[in-house]
Amino acid sequence: MLSHYLNELDYQNIPSFLEKYLSCPSLIRLKNVGYFCGMDYASKDIYHFKEYISRYDHSLTVALLTYKLTKDKVMTLAGLFHDIATPCFSHVIDYMNGDYLFQESTEAYTEKVIKADAYLKKCLKQDNIALDDITNFKNYPIVDNERPKLCADRLDGIILTGSCWTNNFTSTDIIDILADITIYKNELDQDEIGFKSPYIANKVLTVSDIINIYCHSKEDNYMMLLLSKITDYAITKKYLSYEDLYVYDEELLFDILKTKQDKELMEYLHIFQTIKKEEIPNIESPQIKIRNLQPIVAGKRIATGV
Repeated sequence: MLSHYLNELDYQNIPSFLEKYLSCPSLIRLKNVGYFCGMDYASKDIYHFKEYISRYDHSLTVALLTYKLTKDKVMTLAGLFHDIATPCFSHVIDYMNGDYLFQESTEAYTEKVIKADAYLKKCLKQDNIALDDITNFKNYPIVDNERPKLCADRLDGIILTGSCWTNNFTSTDIIDILADITIYKNELDQDEIGFKSPYIANKVLTVSDIINIYCHSKEDNYMMLLLSKITDYAITKKYLSYEDLYVYDEELLFDILKTKQDKELMEYLHIFQTIKKEEIPNIESPQIKIRNLQPIVAGKRIATGV
């Protein structure tokens, strides 16, 4: 599914200016940081992902999606590096930090990670692009926008999750979505991604609602909290540092944890990797962010649905 999506985004004819940035060490690390918050390593009875999707994949598709719509070089690079500060286990670390509602606590490391990548800074200098132009990705509403507005990051997340986790999108659906999106001026006279047809908008909204249900499920909340507990425990025991989350990849991190002669840690990991769906206990779920969406359709903001 990912290869088909990349094909529809014309990855084979990737813009020449973008190609060298794909070799940045800070971006390459994201190839082993999963899009689904470390749950690729969780119990297969709980999660059934169609294929492995990394934060690198997401970064690339957001960039290509941005370029498809804007042909803007700087904005495309901002899209490529918008997740550069993603730690191992992604939003699990937001859970660990108590940021359930916005899930943005790790974004503060964006500038730090970029400044530490000498190759990336060299590329930016060659292209006469300021560091702030890509670290401040929230300045580009096409790349990142406040809910309930649509943006490349949000739309890409719906496509990837709907294709590989909830299994609601087919290859044909992806073709239809990419053919239907365009840029409109919103109420603030800002550029915003929207849909030409109510039919496609409704399809995306329906899948977005399904994803919201999955992310608020008892199973997902329990597993996210469990992995956050494992990570916090490992940091408390000094098996790793908080900063290591931004340097290591997930496979390496799990390998490190498995070498520790710690009975409690091993029990946590065993539960995380083997628990059955019927064994998930009832827990008091935190207030998780609601993935509400009210896009522009045919030039007008919808109210509650299409």
